[in-house]
Amino acid sequence: MKKLVVLTGAGISAESGIRTFRDMGGLWEEYDVMEVASIEGWNKNPALVQRFYNDRRKQLYTVEPNPGHIALAQAEKDFEVHIITQNVDNLHERAGSTQIIHLHGELTKAQSTGDPNIIYDIGNRELKIGDVCEQGHQLRPHIVWFGEPVPMIAQAAEVAAQADIFAVVGTSLNVYPAAGLLDYAPMGIPIFLIDPHDVAVYSRRDVTFIKEPASTGVKKMLEMLNQME
Repeated sequence: MKKLVVLTGAGISAESGIRTFRDMGGLWEEYDVMEVASIEGWNKNPALVQRFYNDRRKQLYTVEPNPGHIALAQAEKDFEVHIITQNVDNLHERAGSTQIIHLHGELTKAQSTGDPNIIYDIGNRELKIGDVCEQGHQLRPHIVWFGEPVPMIAQAAEVAAQADIFAVVGTSLNVYPAAGLLDYAPMGIPIFLIDPHDVAVYSRRDVTFIKEPASTGVKKMLEMLNQME
């Protein structure tokens, strides 16, 4: 069974109704993205940051996986599918995908500010100032903020390097280090890029562009792959 590695970004979740910073012009209410998605923002106003992620967590449970998520999950019948996602939602999980690497953390988890290895599943529960881990440290969202290291990138690169097919779905390929994963894919394998917008690919290989949203583009890619068999 061939290994299909799929890098997904905000575009696939936006189709389910998840608001993105790009949709909001880089602002959340009157706050700049760096005020709610950086360690500096957390240190300056942790209550604001908690409220932002509590709101996002609440919104997550009002939306459902879309046909793009579902098609990737169903593709596991024909391929060994590995999802590498820049998204912090759990829509891939809810669609039924079983092998998922979250590069930028998970909205439904909290981590200790004293020990980042202490992580809790919190589902849709609100995080508050005063919620602490077993060591007594304040809990923060389990999110990789701007300027923080991306702990899962090495594992993601290893998976990308083993791909028989590599797909990029719903991402502008502007956010690093995630965008660099395409360079780890072996030379000569099929590469697909699914996005309704023009995406510049600074790569040394041929890419099949499917200029459609994930909800239709993923299905089209899978049909093309089945024809190639």
